[in-house]
Parts: sequence; structure tokens; C-alpha cells
Amino acid sequence: MKQLLAYILLVNVIEFFLMRVDKQKAIRGQYRIPERTFWLLAILGGAIGAYAGMKTFRHKTKHRTFMIGMPILIIINLALFSYFITITD
Repeated sequence: MKQLLAYILLVNVIEFFLMRVDKQKAIRGQYRIPERTFWLLAILGGAIGAYAGMKTFRHKTKHRTFMIGMPILIIINLALFSYFITITD
């Protein structure tokens, strides 16, 4: 169970950090992080970090797919995490 919680924390911190990096790249007009990277990490458990990064850095908030999709993935992630935690206890 500790490994699962460590994984969840790590993937969310990475996702949050990548939102910040991408926002800075957008401001500077540099090459951006592909959106599929954000979606992949969100599907793999980082939806909370992505949503927190979106709100904190005001990034991707005009993308309807992100504003609707991330909260849906948060619910799915939480349900899956709850399931895995209950079966490992």
C-alpha cells in the first residue's frame, strides 16, 4: 500500500510540475509539452496534479476538454485508488 501511495504522490507532483513548465514555455513561445503527455499521466493517476496545476498556473483552463476531462479522471482515479487500497488491505 505504501508503494501505491508513493506512486500516486509522485505522478501527481510530476503532472503539477509539468503544467508549470508548459505554462512557462507558452509564455516564452518555446516548444511545448504535447497535450497527450498530460492526458497520459492523468490517466495513469495524475489527474489531481494536472487539475491543481491548471488552477494554480491558469494553464489550459480555456480548453474545454481539460476543464471537463480532468475532473472526470479525478473521479475515476479516486475510485480506482480506493479499490486498490481496499483489496491490498
